[in-house]
This record gives sequence, structure tokens and C-alpha cells, in this order.
Amino acid sequence: MAHIDYFFATLSPYAYLAGTELEDIAAKHGATITYKPLDILALFARTGGTPPGERHPSRQAYRAQELTRHAKKRGVPFNLKPAHWPTNMAPSSYAVIAAQNAGGGDMGKLCHAILRSCWADEKDVADDAVIRACLTEAGFDPALADSGLLVGAETYARNLDEAVDKGAFGAPFYVVDTGQNFWGQDRLADLDQHLAGEL
Repeated sequence: MAHIDYFFATLSPYAYLAGTELEDIAAKHGATITYKPLDILALFARTGGTPPGERHPSRQAYRAQELTRHAKKRGVPFNLKPAHWPTNMAPSSYAVIAAQNAGGGDMGKLCHAILRSCWADEKDVADDAVIRACLTEAGFDPALADSGLLVGAETYARNLDEAVDKGAFGAPFYVVDTGQNFWGQDRLADLDQHLAGEL
């Protein structure tokens, strides 16, 4: 049975556009997933990336076109300039970590609810009320938003170190225990084929 380490940021538009396809692929192949939210800006700094706002205008313009196209292809609502972006990723990331440790809910649904809150629903994912609503929607105890903060902070930092060690440099980034890495929601079909033994 394959295992996937899923490195992502709770503010990543590309992670939002991935939807819950990762979970569908994992279920299809009997693979397991560990969710590893991280500080994407810190990952960029450590791996030679540039934050979106600091990129050349031509790169920013292309990113805007690409995101809009992907959203249309996926058939999902998408706001290119959400009201609460950027915001503090730590609270929502800690909640994901606490939920994974607690179990009992749907992790894919939780991550997508948080991402959707930012990119489609104009909500601030640093707001405890928004985080609690996402936890509830995914079948978790909303009180997890207020628990395990120390463990969350330690795991969040460790996820960043592990991402760098495993070759991740963006989000979403999928690391399979077969030694194969896949970057971006537009590589999920490749991940599917790999798990099927075709790639």
C-alpha cells in the first residue's frame, strides 16, 4: 500500500483548485495520506522561490490567467483577489494538525473547506469562527481550533523542514513513498497513473 505525504499551504490557490481529487485517487489505489500543512513563504525562502507579490509583473499576470483558467476547467467558484489574502496561515494549519491527530472526521473535506473559505467564500481562515465552522463541516470537534497549539506549532515547523528534506518547493506537493514526487494540482493525473503502475 502506497503512502503519500501531502505538503500544502492553507492559503494556496492551487491546493484549493485540487479539490478532493487527491483523496479520490488515494481511495482508488488503497493509498494512505498524511496531511502536512506548512508555511509556503518560508518554503519559498529556503528553496529558491519568490513570493507571488514579489514576482516580475509578467509572471504575476500569467499566474492570474492560469488560476482563472484552472478554476473554469474545474468548474469551481474562484476569486482571484480574495478579501482575506494573505492572512496568517498558522491557526488553520494548527487546526488541520489537531484534527489529523484526533481523527474521527474527513481530512480531505476539512482541508478543502478551509481553502474554499478563502478562495470562494471571502472568509478569513485566520478567524477562529471560520476554522470552527470548517472543522464542524468535516465532522470534527470544533473545539480542536483551540487545542494542541504547542503541538501544532512544533509540527508546523517540522513539516517545513521535512518538505525541504524531501525535495518539496511549492504547494500542493505530493511525496510518495515510492520515491516519486509530484508538484501541483495539474499533476494529480500523473500521480494516479503512478499509483496504478503506469508511470
